Amino acid sequence: MLRFELTGAAESGAISMADIINLRRARKARARTEAEAQASANRARFGRTKAETRAAKAEADRIARAVDGARRDDETPPKP
Repeated sequence: MLRFELTGAAESGAISMADIINLRRARKARARTEAEAQASANRARFGRTKAETRAAKAEADRIARAVDGARRDDETPPKP
């Protein structure tokens, strides 16, 4: 299936030639760019060294301890 995309003067209402776009190729190109973006995100998320992973876990644990240590223990509900 071919799709016509209006460009330039055609958008303003003047009659002009349109660019012919092959939808299959456009769909595959879009899928490739989306797959590359996903791969890049996965590389950033899972492509860390063991030392980096341990450091991130230690930092998350330190933050959790700080939040738990600052939590108030009083059980009385606040007055409305």
